[in-house]
Amino acid sequence: MRYPNAYPGIMTVPETVEINLTGKCNLHCRYCYYNESMEKASDLSTDKWLGFFEELGSIGVRKVRLSGGEPFIRKDFFILVDSIIKNKMRYSILTNGTLIDDLTLAEFAKGKRRLRLDSIQISIDGSKAEIHDKSRPPQSFDKALQNLRLLKQHNFPVTVRVTINRHNFDDLENIATLLIDDVGLDGFSTNEADYQGSARCQGQDIILTVEERKQAMASLVALNKKYDGRVSAQAGPLARASMMEEVNERIARGEKNMPGRGKLCSCGGVFTKIAVLHDGTFVPCDMLPNLVMGRIGETSLEEAWQTHPNINLVRERRKIPLSELEECRDCPYSGFCTGGCPGSVMAKTGKLNGIDPLVCYRRYLEEEAHLNATLN
Repeated sequence: MRYPNAYPGIMTVPETVEINLTGKCNLHCRYCYYNESMEKASDLSTDKWLGFFEELGSIGVRKVRLSGGEPFIRKDFFILVDSIIKNKMRYSILTNGTLIDDLTLAEFAKGKRRLRLDSIQISIDGSKAEIHDKSRPPQSFDKALQNLRLLKQHNFPVTVRVTINRHNFDDLENIATLLIDDVGLDGFSTNEADYQGSARCQGQDIILTVEERKQAMASLVALNKKYDGRVSAQAGPLARASMMEEVNERIARGEKNMPGRGKLCSCGGVFTKIAVLHDGTFVPCDMLPNLVMGRIGETSLEEAWQTHPNINLVRERRKIPLSELEECRDCPYSGFCTGGCPGSVMAKTGKLNGIDPLVCYRRYLEEEAHLNATLN
């Protein structure tokens, strides 16, 4: 249904609901952005999740993404999957990969569990245990890689995300060789450890320096060329390198801005997705856990999606010109930028309407100048 005060132009229900099934995890990774949320609340019960999936099915939601914590740690995982399927939705899974085994594959073979599965994403952060296990607990690499191979062998729709940090930025070529040439994946995606969750306490040990980020950018651009675009990114060094290259080219042509930029418009997720934390709390995104919009059993997700002020605050960002922000007011490049992920902005600045320095072109030029001066 359409609520009278719905956000203009928004679809009546989200295309995807991102669900953190649990705050529990068998690993304690050094950059986990969900770490702070895990410690604050208990997991929702099986019955409440089942009731929520019925609600989603009744309003026409088509997809859910299951993560955590570690979703496979829940003993009722496949009960929940069957409810998703019963309510005519498709699903994808984000996992660290260490709890998958032959018994898990046998469970997937039942009913329509394989048929409705879109993808399983596993995290791999190095080409060998000595690197991967520096940012994840010891002995996690061998299990994750073994189970990645198992899924690939049985033709599961498996993908990999590599989170680039101080321990693996110089291992990217080896990682690509492992994942594409050895395991046989079509490609893999990348992002970057950022100042959130666990990394707040371990930032100096995990977050890239300027020099390391520059090296990662160059390596990923070269690898993407070598593998014909099979390395992807929506954030992190590769996305940054692509953006900065495009801006450089436009400025060289004498352009002063880019169509669709110049405003806080980087986040389009709040127009297609909503997130649910492991205690049943609705939020615009699980990287914005403080923007609470209600709770399972107490609030209609449909109404929260269409009308809640907190998600509308994030949507309204795209109307704010960067030139109105104090940090961008005198910047000649503001017409090329989008402000960055609101979750990253909030974590770094404590405010929603600001910019992430990692997507700032002026900041990028300053870094380049400093590095060049250091080398000379």
